[in-house]
Amino acid sequence: MQKSIFQIVSNEKLTENVYKMVLKGDTSHITAPGQFVNIALDGLYLRRPISVCDLEGATLTIVYKAVGKGTRQMAEMTGGELELLTGLGNGYDLTKAGDCPVLLGGGVGVPPMYLLAKELRKMGKKVRVILGFNTKNEIFYEEEFKALGCAVAVTTVDGSYGKKGFVTDALQEMDYSYFYTCGPEPMLKAVYKASKTSGQMSFEKRMGCGFGACMGCSCKTITGYKRICKEGPVMEKEEILWED
Repeated sequence: MQKSIFQIVSNEKLTENVYKMVLKGDTSHITAPGQFVNIALDGLYLRRPISVCDLEGATLTIVYKAVGKGTRQMAEMTGGELELLTGLGNGYDLTKAGDCPVLLGGGVGVPPMYLLAKELRKMGKKVRVILGFNTKNEIFYEEEFKALGCAVAVTTVDGSYGKKGFVTDALQEMDYSYFYTCGPEPMLKAVYKASKTSGQMSFEKRMGCGFGACMGCSCKTITGYKRICKEGPVMEKEEILWED
């Protein structure tokens, strides 16, 4: 974990309430796709955890949804600097991908899939990506994944674009060697049930500290309690215990 000051290079609106912020600073502690940063904001006690979307040298990209006070405050920023804790969380293990992994992202679970896809493509993997949204005007990053050379399928709940339904509807029509996913918990649970292989799932949970000190984001697994911010957010399919 590293505390660093990052300069805001740009802050672009992608959809009605989703933004892409490009930052520049010390990224050396970010070592795996799926890790996150914790952002300090003026006037707010708790930091905001945001997944890493892309990383290129000293340039860090995050994609976030403006839904609360903190992220709405971020959406108004056009320059200046932010204090970040970087290198948080465990990230995805790429060694288990096999030849043809499938990546499933739902809503703001899409961003961490981008850096993961980028790294898997560098390894020569045939990457398939399923992006899930509620409706057409919420879609983002479809073209960015295609530009990496990924085979991309998009699902919308209302059928306004791509395949009507959920990411699991597209998953059932695919052959794949392994899966990686990030999204809301109901989606993760559905992927868990529908998947034909092992895989890794990144969980979202409210966090206090973001680095394992407060125990506020603990969840029960087959090997005992784990902290989403420290031992997670990525967990193996086989270790997850779902609460009814």
